[in-house]
Amino acid sequence: MPSLTLEDIAKQAGVSRSTVSRVVNNFPNVREDVRSRVLDVIQKTGYHPNAAARTLASQRSWTLGLVLPHSVSQFFTDPYYPHLTKGIAQACNEHNFTLALFLVSTKEDERKIFTRITRNGLLDGVLVQSGHHGDQQIIGHLVDAEMPQVVIGRPFRFDNVSYLDVDNVNGAFNAVTHLIRLGRRRIATICGPAQSTVGLDRKEGYIKALTERGYEVDESLIVESDFTEAGGYYAMQKLFPAKPDAVFAASDVMAIGGIRAAREAGLTVPDDVAFVGFDDIPLTSITDTQLTTIRQPVTQFGIRAVELLIDLIENGIQPPRHIIMNTQLIIRDSCGASRGLTFP
Repeated sequence: MPSLTLEDIAKQAGVSRSTVSRVVNNFPNVREDVRSRVLDVIQKTGYHPNAAARTLASQRSWTLGLVLPHSVSQFFTDPYYPHLTKGIAQACNEHNFTLALFLVSTKEDERKIFTRITRNGLLDGVLVQSGHHGDQQIIGHLVDAEMPQVVIGRPFRFDNVSYLDVDNVNGAFNAVTHLIRLGRRRIATICGPAQSTVGLDRKEGYIKALTERGYEVDESLIVESDFTEAGGYYAMQKLFPAKPDAVFAASDVMAIGGIRAAREAGLTVPDDVAFVGFDDIPLTSITDTQLTTIRQPVTQFGIRAVELLIDLIENGIQPPRHIIMNTQLIIRDSCGASRGLTFP
């Protein structure tokens, strides 16, 4: 019979995993009736906490690290990252952890920071924002050091590491399918970098939607960019000769840049060209043309990442855990659907 985990006890007791952890580690701030219920389940099941995990618990620093590698150059300009960090900080506060932030600008920074974060007793575990090919080295170093880590964003190599991501392929597929249903025929994409899994996955979803509906994949309608507003602006300028009537941008920030370029060229959104983005950042609902987008639960994403990391700390890092969260199509003005605008 497989050994029980904190999740098994939590389900039987009707409480959260973190509550079971507090009871097992004899933490305060647990209601006595809840504590009794958890202890009763533990006694009936014969659950024994992992000895190594209990030893680690007694030596904890109660500090988690968030590492933002050098590939995350737009941390202070892209609204995605503050909302992700908000969720991470919220979960750390809830579970009584301190959050330490490590910004990596160069390979030299990476070398120095790796030495610090693997120093015995400094951190209990590490969150690494990734999905970029250049981040594999620091992820591999943490695997070799047997440091509990959760990669935020599917890494290129994920067989031996735990990660959390959204279903980027399906999200992009739904965005493009929506434009097809509106009758758009020349659907372009401003995709993310080919060195990132998120860029590749959202491009894959775009191509999948076109091919399943019998559309030709026209390379002149595909432009790679860098998840910045300026990148979206210049990518849209490159798309003008192909005469798209719709654009799926792999991020809201790039979509906003694309809309700006379209308007400067005398095009009307959504009449001449429709736009759908990805992320549902707050900026998308306060622009004069509200952006249709794929919502990913960014703040909840950060919360789940912390919960997954705590699970690794308490129950061991093997086997790796992989969590994929769903997305949602949010229909606003920029695609024309809210006005009943369709192309014949």
